[in-house]
Amino acid sequence: MPELPDVDVYVAALEARILASTLERVRLNSPFLLRTVDPPLRAADGRTVAGVRRLGKRVVLALEGEIFLVIHLMIAGRLHWKPKGAKLAGKIALAAFDFTNGTLTLTEAGTKKRASLHVVSGEAELAAMSRGGVEPLTASPAGFRDALIRENRTLKRALTDPAIFSGIGNAYSDEILHAAKLSPTQLTRNLDDAEVRRLHDATVTTLVTWRERLTQEAGNGFPERVTAFRPGMAVHGRHKQPCPACGAPVQRIVYAENEANYCARCQTGEKLLADRALSRLLGKDWPRTLEELERRS
Repeated sequence: MPELPDVDVYVAALEARILASTLERVRLNSPFLLRTVDPPLRAADGRTVAGVRRLGKRVVLALEGEIFLVIHLMIAGRLHWKPKGAKLAGKIALAAFDFTNGTLTLTEAGTKKRASLHVVSGEAELAAMSRGGVEPLTASPAGFRDALIRENRTLKRALTDPAIFSGIGNAYSDEILHAAKLSPTQLTRNLDDAEVRRLHDATVTTLVTWRERLTQEAGNGFPERVTAFRPGMAVHGRHKQPCPACGAPVQRIVYAENEANYCARCQTGEKLLADRALSRLLGKDWPRTLEELERRS
């Protein structure tokens, strides 16, 4: 799922292309994409683009008269900039936004169509769509700490909960926790002040660094290679590959449709975190430490 760095790069690329231009019409290839009926989608036709912004993991096209198009890409949704009037071809093409100088298309790979488009009127209605999480790049250290310890969650769940922090998902939470040298299963209220500061610093540094990398990668073009798995990542998507900091194999715990990737040597004192399914299956044969895993291997 595109997260804060990816969405910010989308926003910057769109600002450079559509700010002050006119949205002539929106073409839907999938009626299931549109999740609102009032105001109607046609209310956006012919309006000038007043701004582009991020709302959590959503891209918001702000049109004159306080009409907002809110696009949530979910896991497999992607945006593409095409010549004006580009055709919507294939099952993955969901919508096209025709501007005076080009067309923005929305595609979604896979069979589960989760991407969404909301049309809302007024800043108050737009604000109501926010999940309430603090912005990690603008929150003060005290504000970050207050949000973090409001509930006693694991760090992985806290970082990815949009009601706590805005815009962080599965991929960058792994990278943040690795940079902070903290376990994904550590409870938020068990952190001392130094660990909270370390987590805050790692959050800001990781998100800003990746936003800058992605901006440089896109250059003057439109960001087309948006993915949750990047070669430069330390642990996310790198199960069994060497940790770039210590060389130990990256570990993984899987739950529901998500997973947490971590380095046992850097983050958990060489302790292997229990995978709910696999550790139960193996029982006493489940290795408890990195040393035991390496010995069995």
